[in-house]
Amino acid sequence: QVQLVESGGGLVQPGGSLRLSCAASGTIFDVSNMGWYRQAPGKQRELVATITSGEHTNYADSVKGRFTISTDNAKNMVDLRMNSLKPEDTAVYYCNADVRTTIRDWRYYPYWGQGTQVIVSS
Repeated sequence: QVQLVESGGGLVQPGGSLRLSCAASGTIFDVSNMGWYRQAPGKQRELVATITSGEHTNYADSVKGRFTISTDNAKNMVDLRMNSLKPEDTAVYYCNADVRTTIRDWRYYPYWGQGTQVIVSS
């Protein structure tokens, strides 16, 4: 199985910064896309940022210029640096990765972490 574990969430005041980290482990043959999604209270889960194995990034309009997504060289770890945080950034943030688990199957499957809470409040 594949496990994704997020860390770095917490309580921060508006204008502050947090760094979220996610590590994928388990039966991993290859990882392609990785990303961060969030779910605010009473709302649907939404895309925050993604990064491909080619290091192409995509950001939600609401976080462009404030958040930065990056991976390590192994492409099985992903960080989200969040600056200038706003109360509307408050959400549970989930790590996502598209993972190929075996050499026998070329398909990639999405895996999710359990989430880490980010609260932006004064």
